[in-house]
Amino acid sequence: MFNELKLGAWSMRMRSKLSLPLRVELWNGEHVDLSSDPPLVTIRVPRPASLRYLLSPSLHKLGQAYVEGALEIKGRAADMIRVANELAAATGKHGRRFAHPLRLFSPHTRRKDADAIRYHYDVSNAFYQSWLDPNMVYSCAYFETGTEDLATAQVRKIDHILVKIGVKPGHTLLDIGCGWGALAIRAAGHFGARVLGVTLSENQAALARERVAAAGLEGQVEIRLQDYRDVSGQFDRITSVGMFEHVGVQHLPAYFERINTLLAPGGVAMNHGITSTDAEGRATPYGGGEFIDQYVFPHGELAHLSAVIKAMQQGGLEVRDVENLRRHYARTCAAWTENFENHAGEIARLTDGKRFRIWHVYLAGCAYAFAHDWISLYQIVCGKAGEDPAQIPWSRKYMYE
Repeated sequence: MFNELKLGAWSMRMRSKLSLPLRVELWNGEHVDLSSDPPLVTIRVPRPASLRYLLSPSLHKLGQAYVEGALEIKGRAADMIRVANELAAATGKHGRRFAHPLRLFSPHTRRKDADAIRYHYDVSNAFYQSWLDPNMVYSCAYFETGTEDLATAQVRKIDHILVKIGVKPGHTLLDIGCGWGALAIRAAGHFGARVLGVTLSENQAALARERVAAAGLEGQVEIRLQDYRDVSGQFDRITSVGMFEHVGVQHLPAYFERINTLLAPGGVAMNHGITSTDAEGRATPYGGGEFIDQYVFPHGELAHLSAVIKAMQQGGLEVRDVENLRRHYARTCAAWTENFENHAGEIARLTDGKRFRIWHVYLAGCAYAFAHDWISLYQIVCGKAGEDPAQIPWSRKYMYE
């Protein structure tokens, strides 16, 4: 009875602050609705002990309860995320405010970085194939008009990058964090480059090599299971797409210094990655960052754009072009979420229930975070600092010809 009274008091407080299409079902069959409209989300509390997650919600607590089975939540992921955010906002449960940049000791070592990559990417190739586009591009797409489907937008993103950095036939290109090889294959097959792609994921490397062979590009593309810090030589062009989030904020100057070392004189590099929109380096609101750190990207860290540019300069690179693709990533994540839910039965057979639930809310949560400017995505084109200006285009016109 005491728990039911607590829930009743909670529901009265919530109704006074907001109207949510949410139904809460108790273990004894009773339920409360937070709106007169039909519920889009149902939270079932299977036992009294689980009520604590709901009465004191943050995104971390609610996400943890869903993933671990303490709460059963039904509904479309986008609706679940919206309801969770409004509950957390209404109760002021912000979670831990300060993110990794303020840690005194960085958790990043080569072993930990490799373990984190394997945890996230080596689920199975079939798992990712079930909700990514056919080329398996796992990064922000580029919607030139906003009307493209995901597959088209991903190819345009790759072309946008390769045109931005001016890839020409015969150029050598290093792709740091090459994923399943889509950019490397496109750069070789359509732009005539000779490409080295490196990844720490065994699953990605294996499938990327298969795809390179299937495209008949083994003479132009090499895929290595290798840390970028162990790559030698110099390259005319360097791309890093969706990788630097794993580096660690404290290590960004060294990361960009390594890119500078690997970049040939007159070369051009691009870093495409997620950033924080909080200049103080704080976590995303309501504990979302804590959930991602625990369940999705162990040791992942997001720097503010200003910190990224500073680190580039510390690494001896000159920033030449910056483009914000935040809205593009919101749409990309929304498309991934839709694909995930449309193939939920297949995905459930490819992984366990806990990982299914992690990804179900993670993808929709990212779409929400990008749409609400909690996080952003920047493409930054750079070259060696102090090089002859004659080698640098006078305008951005060439990017769109």
